[in-house]
Amino acid sequence: MDHDTKEKGGIAVSAASASDSEEYQSGIATDERPKDPTGNDVPLSWKLISILLVSMIGFGSHWSSGITGAMKSTIKKQMKINNKQLHNIKFFSSWFAPNHGFASTLALELGIGKIGAFVGKSSANIIAKNTGNFANVYWVSVAMNLFCNLMTLGFYIFTRYANKKFPSTADPATGEKLTEGNKKFELRKVLELPWTFWVVLAFSLFETSTAGIFTSNATEMAEQRLGISSVKAGWYTAAIQYGGFFFVPLIGIFVDVWGNRITLFAVTGFAIFTSMCIVNWAPSIVGTDAAFGIYAFAYCFGPTLIIDSIRTSMWHQSVFGSAYALKITMNNAMSIIVGIVAGVIQDDDDNSYDKVSILYVALSAASAVVALIMIALSYYCIDFRILQWTRKQRVANGQLINDRKATFHNENGDRNRKVSKYCFCALIVLVIGSWIAYFWGVATGNTHG
Repeated sequence: MDHDTKEKGGIAVSAASASDSEEYQSGIATDERPKDPTGNDVPLSWKLISILLVSMIGFGSHWSSGITGAMKSTIKKQMKINNKQLHNIKFFSSWFAPNHGFASTLALELGIGKIGAFVGKSSANIIAKNTGNFANVYWVSVAMNLFCNLMTLGFYIFTRYANKKFPSTADPATGEKLTEGNKKFELRKVLELPWTFWVVLAFSLFETSTAGIFTSNATEMAEQRLGISSVKAGWYTAAIQYGGFFFVPLIGIFVDVWGNRITLFAVTGFAIFTSMCIVNWAPSIVGTDAAFGIYAFAYCFGPTLIIDSIRTSMWHQSVFGSAYALKITMNNAMSIIVGIVAGVIQDDDDNSYDKVSILYVALSAASAVVALIMIALSYYCIDFRILQWTRKQRVANGQLINDRKATFHNENGDRNRKVSKYCFCALIVLVIGSWIAYFWGVATGNTHG
């Protein structure tokens, strides 16, 4: 983390830049901003086709997961298994730069995915009730997975052709060439991911874990606390959790144009924390309604905000895919641990949500604390303040971003590499811990989803 910066004309400027020889020796050269930053850009019509294909994949995937999530309580009743024995583990970077369409297209895909999840979750128990066999729900899920596979094949063929026709585009701010894939895997770059990326991952560690465990149990919680049937609970939780599908694309547009990602992190973190507090200390019908409402609002921000911030925090767009894979790995590992802990607590409480909700509060409180740390970092660290920049600010300060990248890898290279490697090692420990927890759960029958 470099604080050696000075203010010039209200804009933070690097106190020093690395020489060309230093950049060459480090193997990471500063990108030069081209006169025509758009370069060989991809036409809008092609971008729209890619958005459509990816959205259809997301629609089917979320429909499938929505169906299985809503069926949790019904499965338990039919198969007579407990909380510990259920377990549910659940691409635009090369064409859209930060603040130039990445968040908008991502949010649009996620918004359509919410529609799919709404349809799947709200219809799952209806299908099971009307057909008399909950297994029929999974045949619908199989059909949607086949649909996703067909859309994925279509998208693969489309991108193969598009990448040949339009070999590259560039970030309008920094001039960096945007690529979908690398000719070779560069482990060094992965192990030198910026500390800003790891801060964003810290927020995701707790916020995504809270959202995951709460969402997977929402239908059953609604049944218990509102005293309604599984069908009504499915409709209720689906409407509250996914009714904001129209709001998600607006968030993406806001982030692309006006930035302020750190502000939105704070809003999201504290909204989820408030919701979980209500779940824990106000388990009445009114309290449950309020908690679900606040959670529905916060739930709209998370995925778009986190993924776009990961993309924006990258010094090298080429490693975004690897960085995102680390996020998924971390979230899956944390979900396993949290799921098993939550299952043990809930089973010891006679399947009630009275005690396990304390875990929800603790996780959401941690995400709120990370959000506060983010606010402080944005005041003192220019590398983190980049996340707050609007589109105009990012374009105006493109060379500054390149200067900061050179400083990160050269002047402060040793320190930053150590920080990144420590964080990477911590992630490995988390993954190993999740394996241990999982195999312990299998050995003792304490698995949970």
